[in-house]
Amino acid sequence: MGIAKEIVAESIHAALPELDLREIADLIEVPPSQDLGDYSFPCFSLAKRFRKSPVQIASDIAGKIPENKLFDQVNVVNGFVNFTLNQSELASMLLPKVIKEHRDYGKNSEGVGKTVVIDFSSPNIAKPFSVAHLRSTVIGHSLARIWEHMGYNVEKVNHLGDWGTQFGKVIVAYRRWGDEPSQHLKGSIRHLLELYVRFHKEAEVEPTLDDEARLWFKKLEDGDPEAYALWEEFRKTSLDNLQEVYELMGITFDHYTGESFYNDLIPATIEKLEPMMEVSEGADIVPLGDDMPPFLVRKSDGATLYGTRDVTAAIYRHETFNFAKCLYVVGDEQSLHFKQVFTVLKKLGYDWADNCEHVPFGLMRFGDMKLSTRQGNTIFLEDVLNKAIELTKSIIEEKNPNLEDKDAVARMVGVGAVIFNDLRNNRIKTINFEWDDLLNFQGDTGPYVQYTHARASSLLARAGEEINLNEVNLSLLKEEEEKVLITQLERFPDVVVLAARSNEPSTVARYVLGLARDFNKFYQVHRILDEDTDLKKARLTLVDAVRKTIDTALYLLGLESPEKM
Repeated sequence: MGIAKEIVAESIHAALPELDLREIADLIEVPPSQDLGDYSFPCFSLAKRFRKSPVQIASDIAGKIPENKLFDQVNVVNGFVNFTLNQSELASMLLPKVIKEHRDYGKNSEGVGKTVVIDFSSPNIAKPFSVAHLRSTVIGHSLARIWEHMGYNVEKVNHLGDWGTQFGKVIVAYRRWGDEPSQHLKGSIRHLLELYVRFHKEAEVEPTLDDEARLWFKKLEDGDPEAYALWEEFRKTSLDNLQEVYELMGITFDHYTGESFYNDLIPATIEKLEPMMEVSEGADIVPLGDDMPPFLVRKSDGATLYGTRDVTAAIYRHETFNFAKCLYVVGDEQSLHFKQVFTVLKKLGYDWADNCEHVPFGLMRFGDMKLSTRQGNTIFLEDVLNKAIELTKSIIEEKNPNLEDKDAVARMVGVGAVIFNDLRNNRIKTINFEWDDLLNFQGDTGPYVQYTHARASSLLARAGEEINLNEVNLSLLKEEEEKVLITQLERFPDVVVLAARSNEPSTVARYVLGLARDFNKFYQVHRILDEDTDLKKARLTLVDAVRKTIDTALYLLGLESPEKM
C-alpha cells in the first residue's frame, strides 16, 4: 500500500489493536471530497462487533491516534475517522522513495514464494495471428507484469491451439490443393489460411470432406507418419510467424505447451475420469448435474476434445508449478467451458481447482465487421501493428521531422497505441477499433501518455543538472496542482493491488491517464525551469517522480516509454 496509507493503517491499529492490520487497510477509503481529508476510516461495519455506535467507535479511535507529523488533522465526521495529510511531510517521505525505487515502486511482497500461472494469447496454428487474439495477448501480458509486481513468480503459458479436428481439415486441404513441394510452406502462413477457408467452401457442396477430415485427425492422433509430418510443418511455419508478431509487441512466454503437448498425458486423465463417465450416443461424457451440460470427454470415434486436454493441462500445471493461482485469459464466450473444466477437476478431488480462474473479456469490433476465420473474414494482427507504426511515423514526420530514431519511436508509439486502446477499457466490454481515436496525441490514448513521459523527460534534460535528494527542499511544493500530483503518486501501490485483485489492467491504464492529465495541468499552470533555484529543484524532483511512475505504469501495461517524441 502507499506510504501514507500504511502509516494511517498502523496508527488506527495502534488505537484499535483488536483489528488485524490487513482488515484495517482494506477498510480505508479515499473520501469523496477533499474537504473531508485524504484518507477515511469508516466504522459502521464494526458497530455489531464492539456493540457501540459508529460515531462512538470513531471518536474512541481518533482520541487514541498517536501523534505523527504526517497528519495535519484527524477528526470524526458521522462515523468516519478522517485524516488530512501534511503535504510537505508527505512530499519529503514520498518523492525520494519513488525516484530511488523507480520500476520497483509499488511492488509488494504478498506473492513471495508463490506462483501464478497465466494462460494467455493461445492462437491457433496453421492460421495467421488474427487480431481476434489481440485481447487475450495484451491482457494476459499485462497481468503477468502486474502479478510479478505483487511479488509472485509468474509462469507465462501459450496454450497453442495446435491439435484438434481443424488440423484434419488443413491436412485434407493441403493434400488436395496445397503448394508443392511442401517446403513452399516456409513463410506462407497465409497460404494455410487460404486452404482452411477453401476447405469450408468446398465442404458446403461436398459434405464428405468433413468425414475425410475427421479420419485424417484420427490418423494424426494415432501417429500416422504422413499426417504427423504435415502437422509438424504446419506448426513450425505458424510458430515462426507468431514469433515475429510477439517480438514486435515485446512479448515473451516461458512455455509454448499447446494442446498437443498433453497427448501422452491424456490416457491417465481418462483413467481418472472413467469411474464417473457415462456413454451418450456413443460418446464418453461426465454428467455435471441439472444446471450444467455434461462434459464431453471423448467423441464416438475415440478422438479427444480440447476440454479433456484442458483438464489434463490443469493437472500437469499444478503438479509442475504448485500454483497459488492459475488464470485463463480467454474470451467471455468460453465461460461455460471453464465452469465445466473446473467442476470436473473438483469432482476428481482436486481442491486446488478453487484457485483456477477464468479471466473473461469482451469482443473486439472493427465497425460492423464480424470476424470469421472460416469465411476468410480475418484481420491480421501483424497488418494492424504495421499500419499503426506507419501512421505514427507519418505523424512524427509532420510534427517533429528532426526527431532522432524516428523508426524506433514510431514502433514504440504505434504498437503502444494498439495495446493501450485495448487496456484502457474494462476487459469485459466490447472494444471498438477506430484509427482516429487510437493515435490521438490529445485524448485518452497511449500516445498521449507516452508524450507526457517524453515531455517530462525533456524538462529534465533541459534543466541539465543532477539534483541531490538530500538537499532539495520539498516543503516548497505548496500549490494545489503539486498536491494533486503528490497524492496521485502516493496511491500508485494501491492501484497495482486493485488491478491484481480484479485482474483488471484498465485500473492501471485509467490511473496513468489521470496522472498524465494532472501533470499536464501542472505543466501549463506553473513555470518550472525559470523559477528560483530552490523551487526549481523541488519541482524538477516532482517531475522526475511523475516521469518514473508513468514509465512504471506503462511497463505494467506492456508499453515502452519514449524519451523524445
